[in-house]
Amino acid sequence: MMQRLSVSLRLPLIALILGCSGCTHYANDAWTGKDKAEHFVGSAVLAAAGTAYGDRQGWNEARSRSFGLMFSVGLGAAKELYDSREGGSGWSWKDFSWDIAGAAVGYSAYHLTHY
Repeated sequence: MMQRLSVSLRLPLIALILGCSGCTHYANDAWTGKDKAEHFVGSAVLAAAGTAYGDRQGWNEARSRSFGLMFSVGLGAAKELYDSREGGSGWSWKDFSWDIAGAAVGYSAYHLTHY
């Protein structure tokens, strides 16, 4: 029972931490550009690499894929949090959207080529 409760509280806790993180400003950027391609490709590579790491550790398929996806999305969120500091370019929901899209493509590409 306690295990189930802790799992159900993870997402709200993460949302609370990110919501109270103290972003000092947001970026005013476009949806396209070289920066967005870098976010997309970088996240795709990280998701595939994370999934490959899980496979090499002998984890089951679902755990490996989940690790790869969350590894990539987590690093994308950390990058945006870093950008949101006072001297940074600002939190960009557009960059983060491209991070998530890239992670999904990397996750899917790895799965298609290995299973």
